Amino acid sequence: MSRHGSDVPSQRWHGVHKALADPLRIRLLEALWEKPRSARELADQADIPVDRLYYHLGQLERTGLIEIAEYRPLARGKVERVYAPAVTEPPGDTASPEEMVGFLGSMLDATRADISAAWRSKQAGGLREVDVHRGALRLTDEALAELRGHIERLATRFGDRDAPGVWTRVVIALVDLQDRPPPNAAPPTPERSS
Repeated sequence: MSRHGSDVPSQRWHGVHKALADPLRIRLLEALWEKPRSARELADQADIPVDRLYYHLGQLERTGLIEIAEYRPLARGKVERVYAPAVTEPPGDTASPEEMVGFLGSMLDATRADISAAWRSKQAGGLREVDVHRGALRLTDEALAELRGHIERLATRFGDRDAPGVWTRVVIALVDLQDRPPPNAAPPTPERSS
């Protein structure tokens, strides 16, 4: 397949999926969504050594998820790179089922870490809320389309990254729990007894 053929989006997704396979990288990307930061600032926020971050930042940069926003001058003529997100989310429509499962697994690992951190903060007297809702709904195709529309409107309404407030992780998954026939399939014919 040519470099400009239909396989390029799939290759790009595969690289994004691999870059986000580590929950630490998801947390770094989310920190950069808040505001551009240097590796030193990210290391301070994540409470890990800065030299450990360069590998992860390189992975995110190679897949086009982050970019160098500026070079900040330091003392004695040195400079540090300041990173910012290049895109906000991976292109889900080109992912294979295995890649989507892997990506969602990484997101759930990051969510698990967030819930644990929120719980520890609450135990120490901090104010961090966690709401988890899980359920199964019986939805017609029309109701599912309506629900998706509501979710998109909510994401648009509350998706202003420059608005004041508390960063909150939102994970929503709509997954059919039953097989169903494709929309153009002929209805099954009843069997006749002899």
